[in-house]
Amino acid sequence: MTSARTWTRLGTKLGTRLATGAVLSVGLGVMLLGGTGSLDRGLMAQARGPVQRIVQGRVEDKDGAVVMGAIVYLKDGRTASVKSAIVDDKGSYRFVQLSQNTDYELWARSGEKKSGSKTISSFDSKNDITINLKID
Repeated sequence: MTSARTWTRLGTKLGTRLATGAVLSVGLGVMLLGGTGSLDRGLMAQARGPVQRIVQGRVEDKDGAVVMGAIVYLKDGRTASVKSAIVDDKGSYRFVQLSQNTDYELWARSGEKKSGSKTISSFDSKNDITINLKID
């Protein structure tokens, strides 16, 4: 038969464990949410999702004039799939939501003329990349 005194001691120990656990949980929560360490910045970045790249630029001829209607191609080095964009009236193109972990090849074409190919490396840490292409 268990005495009232035993239950009191058991309750006190359990209460201490619960209180200690609550303090640890609260302390950990404060550290993660309100702290200034790199751990909470890393968690915040992870919550926003993976960072993606933007590749943009202009397409010009050898004299620096805009080549309207040129088509810019972007080849994914992993899947070999090719995306394309038509240059606007200002000579600009833009590719968005590109993976940082993939190499890309970029070139432009207008009629029979083609620019040189440019490579975007997965080792390049920039997220906003500007590449101007010249069609000869």
